[in-house]
Amino acid sequence: MTQTRRKSRGSADSARHAPGAAAFRRPDGPRGASFQFGSTSGPSSQLAGPHQEPSCSHSAPSILPEPPSLPSPEPYPRYVGNWELCEQVAEGSWAQVFLARPVDTPSDRPPAYAVKMMRPDRRDHPQAVALIVREALAGRSLSHPHVIAVLDSHVGQEPRFLVMPWLNGTTLEDLSKGGAPVDLPAALWIARQVAEGLNALHTAGWTHGDVKPSNIHLSPEGHVTLLDLGFARKCGENDSIADRWLMGTFRYLAPEYLATTLRPDIRSDIYSLGVVMYELLSGQLPSQDGMDSDSALPRRQVPAFDLRSLVPQLPVAVVHLVQRMLAQDPLRRPQTPGELVEQLARLEISTFSERAVA
Repeated sequence: MTQTRRKSRGSADSARHAPGAAAFRRPDGPRGASFQFGSTSGPSSQLAGPHQEPSCSHSAPSILPEPPSLPSPEPYPRYVGNWELCEQVAEGSWAQVFLARPVDTPSDRPPAYAVKMMRPDRRDHPQAVALIVREALAGRSLSHPHVIAVLDSHVGQEPRFLVMPWLNGTTLEDLSKGGAPVDLPAALWIARQVAEGLNALHTAGWTHGDVKPSNIHLSPEGHVTLLDLGFARKCGENDSIADRWLMGTFRYLAPEYLATTLRPDIRSDIYSLGVVMYELLSGQLPSQDGMDSDSALPRRQVPAFDLRSLVPQLPVAVVHLVQRMLAQDPLRRPQTPGELVEQLARLEISTFSERAVA
């Protein structure tokens, strides 16, 4: 689903879990080059903040049919609801994203919000309408520092739009471009924060449905925000396998999304986070022998020794946890995000001494 790659300031991680700066270390040994959260160098932001040059184009998952690559046929309005649209910064397969501010904000104050609107040529597309409605319902049902906030919404009729904070930072996808592995403490720190966001969604009665690097936002301080709630589903919601074409991004989907006998649930999100962890730690997606890692097919269970052979220095406990998260049988995975948070936190604490120092 098309989601703003937002850059909002995001609060610092809680003191209980803030182990200091997290570094992205290159694979040339334990003291290789690293990207430091909070540094002025490193990958450029995908979503610019109010004082940066916006650069926010975002590619949508291929499962939502792409419209012709033509500019939107209508100019965007100056105002929607109580929001002034200042500048269009992104356009995807079904939505446009604008920098915005409340209508009563002085004109010399930089915009600090993102408004996501339906594209004019997608107004009557039922799947696109379903995505924005789900995102509004899920986003307004909880408030958590690791889940993107939906501050305002108008989705019952045109103009359909959502309002979210404008986040400073970048996505995990953009930060890790080039395939370089992330150092272990940083990978655990990121994964634990994502798991906390999933736990908040689960507590509110939702599954995310599209956990992947482009939906994981990192602030300059390393605070993680889980983005893009358009594929969220209510826990226990019935659906048919024919309906699941709409959900998720294939490279990160759990096998049960294509199974007729199993229903995706919160453990499917845990599987997707397992794929993300595998990619963070090894610099590549898991794959079976003979299967291209970029194949648009769900991952199968990846043996633990595969990850260890790619990253020999990984602790056995980390390898075993990733293996469990990637288990083909949901019963063999951690059963809740809360359980996963506890396991990741223990591993995170055990690696504090390995954390790169600025």
